[in-house]
Amino acid sequence: MSRRFRGESHHKVDTKGRVSIPASFRRVLEAGDPNWKSGENPELVIVYGDKRRNYLECYTMQAIDEVDAKIDALPRGSMERKMLQRLFHGQSFPTNVDETGRLVLPAKLRQKIDLENEAFFIAAGDTFQIWKTETYDTIERAKEEEWLDELPEDFDPMAFLDGLPGE
Repeated sequence: MSRRFRGESHHKVDTKGRVSIPASFRRVLEAGDPNWKSGENPELVIVYGDKRRNYLECYTMQAIDEVDAKIDALPRGSMERKMLQRLFHGQSFPTNVDETGRLVLPAKLRQKIDLENEAFFIAAGDTFQIWKTETYDTIERAKEEEWLDELPEDFDPMAFLDGLPGE
């Protein structure tokens, strides 16, 4: 995918489950929807997954097509294929951005992550995640601290990119 989601932001969620999507995220959703035309609303797929997932993962149509192609390449009837089909087909919600740049999150999805008044959006490359702010702060920020504590103080994160294919 040529465009990536970048950044993080907080947005209010109203009582009907409507939440504004960051404007830059909307541009990526448009670019990642092969059927999108100017003046229309881009489509996306929200994967809410199993009980261990504490967030909603939002895929552009292009990104979910790539996932679907990989699932389809697995042997029919294999445990891996069945598991991924359940996660990406059964535990997902196809939707679109509304005319005002918002998502309408059904009650089932809001309840899944205990989302009420505020949503935290964070980019994850070709997807973005929607979290309850407090959950993200408690779970993910703690993981970041653990990771950093395990690294030497002078560690350069760019070292992770050294030696990757294509260099």
